[in-house]
Amino acid sequence: MNISALLAGLFSGILGSMGLGGGGILIIYLALFTDTKQLTAQGINLLFFIPIGILSIIIYSIKKQIKWKPTLKIAVFGIIGAIIGILLADVLGGDITRKIFGGLLILMGISELFKKTNRIANKK
Repeated sequence: MNISALLAGLFSGILGSMGLGGGGILIIYLALFTDTKQLTAQGINLLFFIPIGILSIIIYSIKKQIKWKPTLKIAVFGIIGAIIGILLADVLGGDITRKIFGGLLILMGISELFKKTNRIANKK
């Protein structure tokens, strides 16, 4: 195993546990540096985040930073969305899925560059 794989795992875990989308790093690493197919990279990413998600839930729960009632309601629709996403990814295939993923990363990056910060939110 090379150092880039270890770093991709480390940074994906850090960002994922912070809720900042560490999967983006892992999928990009797998797709660009290991010649893993897009849909396979997505599947590996999902499996990778199960233990990280469980650990993060435990820690955030202990710190009382989870509002369970609204979270569980949203999770139900997230599960429905995941089923739709899995079916859609199979229909679209890896090439289109990769382009959608890349486009969303670009849009998120552009929006973050031009986003105004809220001073009140930053003081908390």
